[in-house]
Amino acid sequence: MNPGFDPEEIAQLKRECKAERLNFVYVTDEFEDDEEENNEHAHVQFVGSYKDKEVVYDLLIYTLRLHHSTLVYDAALERLKLQMPDYISPDERGENDVVDFDKDEEAEILLTEFIEEIEENEEISVREHVEVDDKFDYGIGLEVGLNKTEINDKIINDFIIRYNSGRLQLDPNVYSFSTEDEE
Repeated sequence: MNPGFDPEEIAQLKRECKAERLNFVYVTDEFEDDEEENNEHAHVQFVGSYKDKEVVYDLLIYTLRLHHSTLVYDAALERLKLQMPDYISPDERGENDVVDFDKDEEAEILLTEFIEEIEENEEISVREHVEVDDKFDYGIGLEVGLNKTEINDKIINDFIIRYNSGRLQLDPNVYSFSTEDEE
């Protein structure tokens, strides 16, 4: 049985939300970035309804800019792997892998070029979305991309209110971003 449907778990989450004076609580991830302040994404849980039953929603919410840059980076990495098939990126390396600084530098330059090319050609575009995962291991998983400049308590709160009331309207427009926009 999925513990996110358990009335005890739901009651506990409601108590935590009440204590925080919010309609959600932040989830601290064990693999959380070391960044001091990240205002482009959040991982929270809230209580809502799914098929007329109360449930815990596990929500990963992020800006479209972050979503876009992740997709661009992944696409650039795929191109890099085609160009340098035996290259292992620093985050994929094991303890015993040999570090080749020249190869790393070459890969970094290529990766940057691929990112610029993908952005310049606007090969990747994104739109607001809500992905529902009803096979999630704890409650119902939600992955949400919003066209906002940041993700904060107010944006999360507004999303949850609109989502739970069935009044959520997503922006149908398609967007593309470039790294230059950020600078």
